[in-house]
Amino acid sequence: MDKIRFADSVKRFRYLLGLTDLFRHFIDLRAKQDVAFNQVIQELDADGDAPVSKSKNKAPSRKTEKEEDAELLNDEVNEQPIDYSRTIFTESPRFVQGGTLREYQIQGLNWLIALHENRISGILADEMGLGKTLQTISFLGYLRYVRNLDGPHIVIVPKSTLDNWNREFAKWTPAVKTLVLQGDKVTRQDLITNRLLTADFDVCITTFEIVIREKAQLKKIAWQYIIVDEAHRIKNEDSMLSQIIRLFHSRNRLLITGTPLQNNLHELWALLNFLLPDVFAESDVFDQWFENRDESDKDDTSIIQQLHKVLRPFLLRRVKSDVEKSLLPKKEMNLYIGMSAMQSKWYQKLLEKDLDAVNGQIGKREGKTRLLNIVMQLRKCCNHPYLFDGAEPGPPYTTDEHLVYNCGKMIILDKLLKRFKAQGSRVLIFSQMSRMLDILEDYALFRQYEYSRIDGSTLHEDRIQAIDDFNSPKSDKFVFLLTTRAGGLGINLTTADIVILYDSDWNPQADLQAMDRAHRIGQTKQVYVYRFITENAIEEKVLDRAAQKLRLDQLVIQQGRTLPAPNDSTNQSGGSLEGTATTGVASKDELLRMIQHGAEAVFKQNSSTANGGTGGAGTITDDIDIDAILQHGHERTQQLNQKFQKLGIDELQNFTSDSSAYEWNGEDFSRKNVDNDDNNDNDSTNDSSLGIGGYGGSNSSTLAWINPAKRERKEQTYSVDNYYKDILQQTKASQQIKTPRAPKQIHPQDHQMFDERLMDLQDLEMAYYRKQIGFKVTSADIDLDSLEEGETKDGRRRRENKLIEIAEPLTPEQEAEKQRLIEQGFGNWTRRDFTNFIHASAKYGRNNFEPISREFDESKPLEEIKRYAKAFWSSYKTIEGYEKYLAQIEAGEKRASKLNHQAALLRRKIEQYRVPMQEMKIHYPANNSKRSYTEEEDRFILLTVDSLGLYTANLWEKVHYELKKSPYFRFDWFFLSRTPVELSRRCTTLLLAVTREFEGPDAMKRKSGPKYSRNNTANLNTPTNAATATPETMTANNSPNVSDSEGGTPTPMTLATTPTSAPLTPIKSHKRGRKTRTEQIKSAEVSSPKKRKKAL
Repeated sequence: MDKIRFADSVKRFRYLLGLTDLFRHFIDLRAKQDVAFNQVIQELDADGDAPVSKSKNKAPSRKTEKEEDAELLNDEVNEQPIDYSRTIFTESPRFVQGGTLREYQIQGLNWLIALHENRISGILADEMGLGKTLQTISFLGYLRYVRNLDGPHIVIVPKSTLDNWNREFAKWTPAVKTLVLQGDKVTRQDLITNRLLTADFDVCITTFEIVIREKAQLKKIAWQYIIVDEAHRIKNEDSMLSQIIRLFHSRNRLLITGTPLQNNLHELWALLNFLLPDVFAESDVFDQWFENRDESDKDDTSIIQQLHKVLRPFLLRRVKSDVEKSLLPKKEMNLYIGMSAMQSKWYQKLLEKDLDAVNGQIGKREGKTRLLNIVMQLRKCCNHPYLFDGAEPGPPYTTDEHLVYNCGKMIILDKLLKRFKAQGSRVLIFSQMSRMLDILEDYALFRQYEYSRIDGSTLHEDRIQAIDDFNSPKSDKFVFLLTTRAGGLGINLTTADIVILYDSDWNPQADLQAMDRAHRIGQTKQVYVYRFITENAIEEKVLDRAAQKLRLDQLVIQQGRTLPAPNDSTNQSGGSLEGTATTGVASKDELLRMIQHGAEAVFKQNSSTANGGTGGAGTITDDIDIDAILQHGHERTQQLNQKFQKLGIDELQNFTSDSSAYEWNGEDFSRKNVDNDDNNDNDSTNDSSLGIGGYGGSNSSTLAWINPAKRERKEQTYSVDNYYKDILQQTKASQQIKTPRAPKQIHPQDHQMFDERLMDLQDLEMAYYRKQIGFKVTSADIDLDSLEEGETKDGRRRRENKLIEIAEPLTPEQEAEKQRLIEQGFGNWTRRDFTNFIHASAKYGRNNFEPISREFDESKPLEEIKRYAKAFWSSYKTIEGYEKYLAQIEAGEKRASKLNHQAALLRRKIEQYRVPMQEMKIHYPANNSKRSYTEEEDRFILLTVDSLGLYTANLWEKVHYELKKSPYFRFDWFFLSRTPVELSRRCTTLLLAVTREFEGPDAMKRKSGPKYSRNNTANLNTPTNAATATPETMTANNSPNVSDSEGGTPTPMTLATTPTSAPLTPIKSHKRGRKTRTEQIKSAEVSSPKKRKKAL
């Protein structure tokens, strides 16, 4: 592998140095730092083919006869065979099966082949729409069919073009085996294990995001070609994507981009560094190469020519006007639009909100962030004031004409779309803000325009479906709404012929990408591009900055496609290019100029009555002449193009604006301020000495001071007649704009037992209300989970909008039926009331209504509870999770039956004796000889429980209280010290003995079986369990407690405990060992009186 890389490097440098000796500058600097690289250069110099840098002090000399003969002899001995393997196609190759390549595409294929043969990586930088994807696929087909190199190759693309690349491979070279690496983690892992690592593919197509996530697996493969589509994504060499791709092993690299230069020359170096890291190793060297020139020569043309010499071997750039004669050139027009009254007021509010920052009175640390925030807010205002919370009138919020006339851009858009619809055109509308697309979507529904939409949140499958629907031959879509960044890359929308840029991107290349979604190969109509610009506002400065970047691209990249190779390579002029590299982020001064542009006009317009006209003082109405706007835009567009066409690199470096930022409608307001200040010497002196915001006096001429608007003072009147006159006029005006009130509807819950017919009537009522206010259902209003099988969001949207169109008000019969259904339901029953009803039914039984009603307050009378119970048991299956509630009631009823059975047995036992407290016999188990309680104590417990009742709340606290009051046990310290929990345990043992006495040996089955805890599954509904359970001793899982004499530790429960199905596990028995004399004495305090005497 090292030998192959060494040979490739030698061949690559021999080719580059054979083109121009300009590369010697970069190569020599690298050779001084890298020993391995120096060996390559020595190999080249030894061959004598590469030009060697000549010393200025050594004059050129002629060869002697011996030197020439030796050179010729060496060439004959070491003569290399002629390479006849170079392929040049003159027609579309046969391995391209989906169609025929155009002539310029064949030339592009030959150029890619030449790069491969010379071991050079390159940039295919044709203008958008010329088929860069097809040329790349054809080249990979050449490697497979002609060179027998079937990979592996990797193509890294944006997510929006992933499916398109796969389709293009299947169309043009179907034999090439592709692997689309995408999906969730499990899917990707399956593809990596079964296909990627087993090399079961020729070309791997994946996205930037997947490359970052799966970098560890992709690094393991030695790629033949790494191809990056939309390669300007790696223009920042410090980005994660750029750093990760540089770690991949590859023999060749290819970048595909229609915008190789977007902001500055440093980004161009980042691309060259990715292609040839051994030549363009450091950006400082690249920059110094342009700076270290003869100071006497500062011709811009010479500097540009040096750039073109460097770029020519790596970059192929063609534009549509040169190669695609059948494609009509697009016609671009900037439309300068004034603001509506609402926009103007909001624009002024935004400026006044942070007037200190607008006037430059900010610190260095937080100043730029504040200015960027103001810029963003002003751009939102230029787009539509409804982007701010509280601007849209409402509630209720309606889709009406106010959506149009409250925004200048919407007024012009409305007029243009009506004209385009009439002439049969189809329109693409691009915006930076997805929330602006929300407003445009409401507008399209209001005007009943069929539309599609793509933004950053659109799923990949929905994106593909939207594009296919729009491009379908029978498509009825009129408008396609897209965000510039998400919808402006790699999408073919040639069925549209109108492109509207609703707002401009900071990066002009993003707007160019958006335009070329329609202006590309396959377009048969004339494409018109309309860019909306708010006049006398910040958007004008944004456009100026974008045009400045675009001019730099034209000088460095675009002109290089036709410039011939210069004959004189020694003409190297100076001039720093660093200033031409306009940075991606504007400086603080530039942001201030942008913000202040148009500010004074807005303040003046809002404080006085403005004149009409196209734009005027920043106002526009819906009766404006659209033809006048178009004519004005055509003239302004020509002026802008002419201004920037004259600028060279030096002018771009120092460019701010040909005119002051404070010329409004032909008047220089900054000059007016100066003239006004001449009348006040103090003010004039202060302004000139301090400047603006601490920038010094030099900036005082460019950054004017903006004063806040004057406060509007309302005229006060003390006339009673005038007061009531004003009140009546306000009431009358408010009645004129009153909108229909939304119908009052209930939002039923499943436990409230409303009939489904009520929901149907409410839907009809709401549909008619939406028809009144002009509401339309959008795709965003539809939940994916609510869609039926086979139904799409678009189909559901159309169906619901159709129901709104045909909606009618409810008839009197329907209104009466609605009121009757509301009364039949239980709207006043909350979820807490429903839970109480379930618990009470489980506690007392489903038909025991009187004790159930006692669990509620007075708001739920007995008759209402009976009616609710009847409705519940007739339609309980409509309640979500009804199985759980039903099981809870049934388990509670079984538990109540057990309690009643135990209470009856206890009463039967007591009634057998005349004086139970003295005569009642308790039959203890035969193995229970070591009792802790006396028989009198046990009788007291049973009699007290019988008198209080097993259903009594807090039963054992009350038993404990009765024990404290009883005179029988006044001196029985052991019995008095028992806790309610211990009394509960003792009662469990006694009830078990009573049950066994009446029911015979069957009652002892539970005692003879294994002992249980909470972790064992047992049948809790057997009669044995039922006979031994009490409301105070049952655990939370409805299992009875074990006698305390058996060594267990049962847990008591209260009466209202809800049964569950928690499992039980056996408890391991522990045999008691024989106690020592000391242990017997210590345990005497818990023994019976007889045992206590024996122990002592």
